[in-house]
Amino acid sequence: MQVTFILTIVVGAPVVAGLSMLASLPTWSDRAVFVVRVGAPVWLVTAVSVYAYARHQQDEDVEPG
Repeated sequence: MQVTFILTIVVGAPVVAGLSMLASLPTWSDRAVFVVRVGAPVWLVTAVSVYAYARHQQDEDVEPG
């Protein structure tokens, strides 16, 4: 869970900041809605990727026999 949190910040913050330059966000509520709409998929993709990586590593660590 900590890895997911850190990677989401490291990857997600630049993605959200970059995409925010392309959108008109005149009010704080517009900004908040934008962050949720963009941040949620970033978090979901990061979480699924971290889970898949951990599962793959766990499968490699198990020795047959």
